[in-house]
Amino acid sequence: MSDAERLTRLEERYAHLQQHVVAQDKAMLELNEELVRLRKELAALHSQLRATPGEPELEPEPPPHY
Repeated sequence: MSDAERLTRLEERYAHLQQHVVAQDKAMLELNEELVRLRKELAALHSQLRATPGEPELEPEPPPHY
């Protein structure tokens, strides 16, 4: 294999890796945005739950016994 062929193959692999990194960055940004949205929603639900006075707190049901 000549040096030119090796260089071409390396450039192709590098370009592929660059595309992969860009796709991963995009996915990470989308996941971060979803995480921020879910945290806000969870905080709103917590404050809504605390703002309902007089209602008993929900306790988990005991597991069934076999």
